[in-house]
Amino acid sequence: MNRKAYSFVRTFPQEPARTLKMDGHYLLCASAGALRLEAQGQAWLLPPARAALIEAGQAIKVSIPQPVTTASVLFDPRFTAAPPAPLTVFDLSPLARALVNECGTWGESDEPLTAYAETLFTALAAVSWRLAERPSPVVVPAGRSPELRRALQLTEERLGGELRFEDVAEEVGLAPRSLARRFEDETGMTWRAVLRRMRVLRAIEELAAGDTPITKIAFAVGYTSLSAFNAAFRQLTARTPTEYRASFRT
Repeated sequence: MNRKAYSFVRTFPQEPARTLKMDGHYLLCASAGALRLEAQGQAWLLPPARAALIEAGQAIKVSIPQPVTTASVLFDPRFTAAPPAPLTVFDLSPLARALVNECGTWGESDEPLTAYAETLFTALAAVSWRLAERPSPVVVPAGRSPELRRALQLTEERLGGELRFEDVAEEVGLAPRSLARRFEDETGMTWRAVLRRMRVLRAIEELAAGDTPITKIAFAVGYTSLSAFNAAFRQLTARTPTEYRASFRT
């Protein structure tokens, strides 16, 4: 890296998953749209309200389910200490988002940072490293075995329609009891718990994409009542869907 830190602001179209490995500590976030991140057997969605802090050299898979504008920052490992963990996803505070936006002026360059810019990047690192000590619970396991990965894929594809565990088990070639054991062994969760998280993640994606009414989003992700959707959303995010949408529309 030529600079101690620099910002990476760019708009991308929808893209399939690809593997990234950066030579600096990477604060990955979006200012519009959403990114999907997979690493260490887990998957996250990153709308503008959330970010991932990834240690230098850590491999990740990133996909873009809808057009997205990134507002990410790379830190030279000599400029900052190592992050609290190799990879952490967390909710951005208003201060962190303001610092990310302000740092967007300084992209990759051979020119050294001004004293003001270096102060901004130092402050952003301090805030982000502290936020990374409180990871977000909204994460979905990616699965290890081909059968479980296929079961997760089928579940995600059918969130808004008729969805029965027995049908998923039949399509992956396992008895329901055997597939249930795979979920417990590989994810530490039941299929129902994973389904609930997938629905909330899909809802977050829709909340970040535009102004679709929340009731319509609730039905689209498989809930039959707005109250049940709100309860599940609040349980995982500690916010209502309305509050969550407002958090990245500031």
